[in-house]
Order: sequence, then structure tokens, then C-alpha cells
Amino acid sequence: MSKSSARIVKIGGVDVEGVDGLTGAEIEALVQGGARFVFFEYCISFLIFSLRKPSAICFVRPEEWGWVRGLPYTILSLILGWWGLPWGVIYTPIVLVNNMAGGCDVTTEVCAALQPDSESAE
Repeated sequence: MSKSSARIVKIGGVDVEGVDGLTGAEIEALVQGGARFVFFEYCISFLIFSLRKPSAICFVRPEEWGWVRGLPYTILSLILGWWGLPWGVIYTPIVLVNNMAGGCDVTTEVCAALQPDSESAE
């Protein structure tokens, strides 16, 4: 079983967690095999103040469950998300559903950032 690293690596200008030690070809092969790039969200609220923020982008390998990787953000939102009116009550269920569904998939965007930029040569 491969270990996931908590280190954040910059790929094509994007911060990604869990890809250190992998080459671009290895990442592409894993993505074709079912790996995904996702981010999770968390919500923190206090009375009239609510904050909804994304995590760093995480590389979820085919054998991993995305909702497990998002569990810390889900727990944080469950505990601290509800306490703001009205947005805490609105944001928290949205964040919980997204995280429990495995996060927000941004594989296409990250893979595009991995490709050499042909437009920059113009």
C-alpha cells in the first residue's frame, strides 16, 4: 500500500498535497487508472461571521476513499460551522455534502496545469 504524504508540492503553480516523489508520467498513469485531484471545504462560524474556505488540492489515489481524506474538514465543519446566522446554517450542509461525496473534483484543471503551456510561446 502506498503512503500518502502530507507535504504540499507546487505543480504548475498549484499547491497539491500527496504527489511528492511522483513524476508527471506517473501522475498521468494514476489519473488514467482512477486517481483524482480534489479539494475539500470547511466552514467556521461565530454569530454573524461565517467563513467557507477550500483546503489545498489533494491527490486521491484509486485505492483511497476521498471522504476519508476530507474527514478532518468535515469534523471541523460539524463542530464549528453551524454557529453563524444565516450563512453558517446555509454553508455547513453544503460543505458536509461535498466532503462526504469525496470532495470537489478538479482533476481536469490540475492536469491542464501539468501540460506545457503552448500559448505562452506566442
